Amino acid sequence: MVDYRRRVLDDTLDALQPHLRALSIHGPKAVGKTATAMRRAESIIDLGLPGQREIVAADPTVLTRLPGPVLVDEWQRLPEVWDHVRRAVDAGSPAGHFIIAGSSAPRGAVVHSGAGRIVPLRMRPLSMAERDVDEPTVSLAALLEGNGDVEGATAVRLTDYVEEITASGFPAIRGLPPRVRRAELDAYLDNVVQREFPEQGYPIRRPTVLRAWLAAYAAATSTTTAYSKILDAATPGLGNKPAKETTLAYRDALSSLWLLDAVPPWIPSRNHLDRLGRSAKHHLADPALAARLLGLDASALLRAEQGNTVLSAGTILGALFEHLAALSIHTYAEAAEARVGHLRTQNNDHEVDLIIERPDGRVLAVEVKLADRVEDSDVRHLTWLRDRIGTDLIDALVIYAGEHAYRRRDDVVVVPLALFGP
Repeated sequence: MVDYRRRVLDDTLDALQPHLRALSIHGPKAVGKTATAMRRAESIIDLGLPGQREIVAADPTVLTRLPGPVLVDEWQRLPEVWDHVRRAVDAGSPAGHFIIAGSSAPRGAVVHSGAGRIVPLRMRPLSMAERDVDEPTVSLAALLEGNGDVEGATAVRLTDYVEEITASGFPAIRGLPPRVRRAELDAYLDNVVQREFPEQGYPIRRPTVLRAWLAAYAAATSTTTAYSKILDAATPGLGNKPAKETTLAYRDALSSLWLLDAVPPWIPSRNHLDRLGRSAKHHLADPALAARLLGLDASALLRAEQGNTVLSAGTILGALFEHLAALSIHTYAEAAEARVGHLRTQNNDHEVDLIIERPDGRVLAVEVKLADRVEDSDVRHLTWLRDRIGTDLIDALVIYAGEHAYRRRDDVVVVPLALFGP
């Protein structure tokens, strides 16, 4: 049996599960939702199995008769089970009784929200801190609380980060030999196009166009490229382009499968920054999927190749490094009850890669740089933001690919990605 890798989400589950009658763990396939939930369950119902699906469909009360905690896995295979759990909670099921795992219900399924009854928790692919690459020495939660202690050194270098980008954060895939890993990632993407889309109620008439659209979206990683430009890049010279509604359907289906993990624009609540951009920054669920869609392995990335589709003036490796950082920071921030956004002014003269916002509106500002040193020019947007919002900025930091964690003379924190943790 494979040893269980404890997840950042486990700490949240430890705090919440004993007190919640029902919670859901959602996220893309193969991120480890079932493995985490099974360790907490006394009874397991796998709705991916036809026999168990038939039993629950015929007699939903089995959900309340089983000893708890009860894991209802692959719930989207029988969408009405969500409402059965919701009604069981209303009827007074005990605390800690239900764990629901899976993805969203198919389009057209009638499912009530469960708001106030079923608490949703998101699981992403493995963050850097969950990959045992190095021991984090700088805590996001501590920085959010104003604890600015920064120290540590790492032997992780650019080649190691490129390996992490291409290995993926999917637990069952990342440890495989590179060629096998590439085959698994290809199969993952093929399954999305050939099975997951139809099962979500989005039949695909031209799978090659969807695959090209995915590659163009991957090329837009860590940018706010307009969807119209992504479509144009996916269909050069194609006279019969998909309609705008079709590409929006692509986006909606991928979102429902948790395969898009865009960074929303930060809209400040405590200060008066104006003329901010309102477009999300594009990310897939895992940078390895983006690299694979672009036909890039580790050696190609280290040769500074851009892949089969180019949409940005920057290097795709820099964009994928930012994606890896954002994936990790999303996980750490949610564990700290914080939200992640990005800042870009409408005239593009200032941008901050990631803004981590506490519930009270105060923030950490983060720039991500694929470099082994940080220059004064790398922190200018951070110092601009500090001048604009004052004490609403708790701290400012640069995540980079260098060796040491330290605080600059201008009070900006510099942290290797491998040393940054929850």
